[in-house]
Amino acid sequence: MLRDRGSVAIVTNEGDGAPESANVGSQFPPILTTAMAADLLHVHVEYLRRMVREERVPAHRFPGGREIRFLRDELIDWVRAQPGEDRSPSAEDRTRS
Repeated sequence: MLRDRGSVAIVTNEGDGAPESANVGSQFPPILTTAMAADLLHVHVEYLRRMVREERVPAHRFPGGREIRFLRDELIDWVRAQPGEDRSPSAEDRTRS
């Protein structure tokens, strides 16, 4: 379902039967700027830049080295591969089943 809120369109999966976790990041384009990637990861832009400098997160630099881009699906896979407890709302549903 597509809802329009002013100039921002929000895509939801209401009524289509798809689980919420299946659409992780679907509102983001496949190639992300640093600001968009920080928004997806829920971190500050400067923290994400530091993680890139320390090679802790998958990132791609343009020739010349100034601009950075991130692949949405690569970031989502990277987050899923990180150790730690899954505290997402969908994880709670999986443990109940």
